Amino acid sequence: MRNLASLAFALLLMGCATTRRINNDQASLKFLDDFVLDADLKVDGTKVGGLSGIDFSNGKYYIICDQPSNSRFYIADIKLKGFSIDTINIENVVNMHQPEATENLYLDLESIRFQPESNTVMISSEGSIDKGKDPGIFRFSANGEFIEGYTIPDYFLASGEQKPRNNGVFEGMTKSINYEGYWVATELPLEKDGPKPKLFPTTSPVRFTLYNSEENKAVKQFAYKLDGISKIPFLYFAVNGITEILEYKKEKFLVLERSFSAGHGTNSNTVKIFAADAQNATNTLDINRLRKSDYQFADKELIFNFKSVKKQLSEEIIDNIEGMCFGPVLPNGNRSLVLISDNNFNSFGKQLSQIILLEIEHLN
Repeated sequence: MRNLASLAFALLLMGCATTRRINNDQASLKFLDDFVLDADLKVDGTKVGGLSGIDFSNGKYYIICDQPSNSRFYIADIKLKGFSIDTINIENVVNMHQPEATENLYLDLESIRFQPESNTVMISSEGSIDKGKDPGIFRFSANGEFIEGYTIPDYFLASGEQKPRNNGVFEGMTKSINYEGYWVATELPLEKDGPKPKLFPTTSPVRFTLYNSEENKAVKQFAYKLDGISKIPFLYFAVNGITEILEYKKEKFLVLERSFSAGHGTNSNTVKIFAADAQNATNTLDINRLRKSDYQFADKELIFNFKSVKKQLSEEIIDNIEGMCFGPVLPNGNRSLVLISDNNFNSFGKQLSQIILLEIEHLN
């Protein structure tokens, strides 16, 4: 019986839907350093935590907090010394204000992109599907004043027939490489598009949607297939989804996937970076239901698995990494990649507000 159980377990692992091999022909990333913020750090009376998105512009970092009860973002100075993080100074907090006309919005903020040309920030929100609050894409002033929202397709609405999943909608956002707008990715599939990822192989498509900045509406879209769950959960919950995206060439993206399996303590997260190529993918904007539809996914390749550098992390913990941006140029002329983790205000046990520095050795 013991041998049969071992065989069954091995077969289960062989059937897991995770990508196992890294192909560095597409890109090569190198770990350089990490820095963990003090868990009790406060700025202007607010506790620093829930850091779910980061952007870099004009020497400053813009970091979004996903605490719906107090919507805000931080402006920080992260100084590098050679190929290491020297100091991090969170300089101030910007509280976000909504006019009365938008009081029905629920700002569960996940990604931030700064616009230097207009001194504004673009922000994605997951809303609260269970409360009937729509996700959204919004522009705010650098002082936190609401400016405008984008029109989203009906299938993303909380009341939509395609049924977006709670806490699984607009998670990743990147400025388009040709500056025509913003790509926004859902974290999980819409219910009518496909199932959430499992240990066994599933077809779990998420949607990347391009929103034109002139018209403030969706103009193009493609589907991306999520990897499966990376570990068997010992408790009731497991998930894998997209937490951030970056377009680096036209319709080519860095994609951050984060898998969580409950019951593993500080080893519950598996975080990977993929290179995705959507040049041959189907435009799915007008396909209301992807399940059983005929379309072509974007191609994807695994280019970095944080498991490979776990022992190099200052606390040897791969945490809830949710934000990613291109950072400054390094002394050797290569570009840096900066990532940040969301500690959930330590609601579920020990977690970190962690900034990670990678080097982009090549990116095709």
